[in-house]
Amino acid sequence: MKNFVSLERVGQSYGSGRNAFVALRDIDLSIAQGEFVTLIGHSGCGKSTLLNLIAGLVPATEGVLLCAGREIRGPGPDRAVVFQNHCLLPWLTCLENVHLAVKRVFGAAEDARRLQERSVAALRLVGMDHAARKYPREISGGMKQRVGIARALAMEPKVLLMDEPFGALDSLTRAHLQDALQEIVAATGTTTIMVTHDIDEAVLLSDRIVMLGKGPAATIARILPTGLARPRRRNDLAYDARYLECRAEVMDFLHGCQEELQPAVA
Repeated sequence: MKNFVSLERVGQSYGSGRNAFVALRDIDLSIAQGEFVTLIGHSGCGKSTLLNLIAGLVPATEGVLLCAGREIRGPGPDRAVVFQNHCLLPWLTCLENVHLAVKRVFGAAEDARRLQERSVAALRLVGMDHAARKYPREISGGMKQRVGIARALAMEPKVLLMDEPFGALDSLTRAHLQDALQEIVAATGTTTIMVTHDIDEAVLLSDRIVMLGKGPAATIARILPTGLARPRRRNDLAYDARYLECRAEVMDFLHGCQEELQPAVA
């Protein structure tokens, strides 16, 4: 598979001299086209910072980041971001929220009819076409996240970046959206990078799990290929030996980091 995202000796720091805060250092990572990768680690290890670097929201202070062979120098439609907060504009309907992104990316080259078709198709992809005329205040949190994902996918990005998109949802809604995300990624073939704190979510969704060591000055400590066949059903995986092995390995890693973070007791 062709690499769509490459990070070479990437580092991120804030400030200068003795007051400099080093968030990330020596990040080397290659992600293949169509691959689903999750970033996991304790709070403060730089997961969201790394995602923001790939999104181009902040410039790296060291190293090179590439997307589809081109250097990442800022935000672009080839990379779409879904945050934990859905970020929908409350005065626009669900369809209008999606259409806003579609018009921004394709407005110069396509007519109004085609832009509308793209917007409707994106909502249909996430199962929200029935709520096209509803406003964000009229739908649930899980439905808002679906619309946020639709807006991102409507841009036809090469890479979908997700920063704990289901973190604020109840467990049942979260499970439904995890299953929906698997289907959407399978249908679109979109390269996906997601930040999560949830071990089960990471193992269920990922082709590889990237574990970041403790911060500050965090780096990649371990990369775990899950090796689980697709499509995946959570009920089937509950007793799957490889699933349980991956889950145990990530848990052991996180618990080991936690022990390192604990202050010494006199």
